[in-house]
Amino acid sequence: MLASKSFIPILKNNPAEAKIKSHKLMLRVGMIKQSSAGIYSWLPLGFKIMKKIEKIVREEQDSIGAQEMLMPTIQSSDIWKESGRYDDYGEEMLRIKDRQNREMLYGPTNEELITEIFRSSVKSYKSLPQLLYHIQWKFRDELRPRFGIMRCREFYMKDAYSFDLNDEEANFSYNKFFLAYLNTFKRLNLAAIPMAADTGPIGGNLSHEFVILADTGESKIYTDKRIFNVNFTESVIEKKSLKVLRDNFEKYYAVTDEKFNKDEFEKIVPQEHRLITKGIEVGHIFYFGDKYSKPMKASVDYQGKKTFVKMGSYGVGVSRLVGAIIEAKYDDKNEIMKWPVPIAPYECVILDSGNKASGESMSKNALHLMDKLKDIDLIVDDTDDNISSKIKKFNLIGVPYQIILGSKTPDDSFEFRETGEESKIIKIDELSKIKKLIIDKRS
Repeated sequence: MLASKSFIPILKNNPAEAKIKSHKLMLRVGMIKQSSAGIYSWLPLGFKIMKKIEKIVREEQDSIGAQEMLMPTIQSSDIWKESGRYDDYGEEMLRIKDRQNREMLYGPTNEELITEIFRSSVKSYKSLPQLLYHIQWKFRDELRPRFGIMRCREFYMKDAYSFDLNDEEANFSYNKFFLAYLNTFKRLNLAAIPMAADTGPIGGNLSHEFVILADTGESKIYTDKRIFNVNFTESVIEKKSLKVLRDNFEKYYAVTDEKFNKDEFEKIVPQEHRLITKGIEVGHIFYFGDKYSKPMKASVDYQGKKTFVKMGSYGVGVSRLVGAIIEAKYDDKNEIMKWPVPIAPYECVILDSGNKASGESMSKNALHLMDKLKDIDLIVDDTDDNISSKIKKFNLIGVPYQIILGSKTPDDSFEFRETGEESKIIKIDELSKIKKLIIDKRS
């Protein structure tokens, strides 16, 4: 990709309406453009990052045996009336009528729809468990949308649903998703804490939020610092192992504001291990048993009886993760964004001063390096900007690795640097080492 042909509408200054780091950066580098209050168009740069995050989320869902499907954004009100949530959900739900005057809604979540699909398709307990997920746009009519994509009305989300015969099996499914979320956030280079959380309008009596620390977060959190030392990398998908995994996290106090108890916190957590700060919710999982299956009559035949299945739901804000990663990784003082390599908009950029003698926008070495780096997600800045301006621009965008071909760079060499770090001179015939470094960082 050539920078001169790419659609990256960069602003010179931070937009005045943006208050937090992610909103400022995403507007400034042309990742998003506001369409109306709380609704955004995702421009090529932002969309590409979001799709890379989606890929990681999908891979981790697939790894625990969840099956992908796709449900519509528009749902019938009838199934919500069956569950009893149609009137209870509140004004966040966008209610509409079609031309036949049927009551419809823009889905804020999918518990009812997936339950209706399950009950019409699965009749025997032998088909259980079922783990189903989709990645789809959602709409919640926020009263005061703010902070860009962090608190918007339309958002891109992965939501999954589990169906099990009994509480024991359902708990196993819950723990599978618990592990999948830990692995997802680890791959995104985020330290996400699983915290006991309120179940809200989803319902049930078991819930965890996955929260990353950030000063701009809206969630106040109370935790034991030792929770960051829990090792989950050797976990396997087996009932006993996953129970031990969750127990290892839950032995440390970690709750959101809604679940906080001051006396309990001070009694359980030693002073030197207490952490009270703010965070951003990036995932939320729930177990709610037969809350939906019972009123909607989603049952299976088991030992000659109709048994209502036990259900859970598991959400990850894919679009919100873009903003959350910026909040965690962006150095706004020096205007440097450090995307993890697997989700960076490009893995490497060639910053070329061109061939001034011949008037060409690209030098011979730039053309050579482009050819040799075909396996790398690469962009070449062939614009008329000077090298200093190009470096600042791609520090802001956050391409992890930069190859610099300045007017004073020796013909047989190039400057190589990780974004925000010191550069070093590399011989062109050693390019394979750089290529291997970048490819290894993908995983």
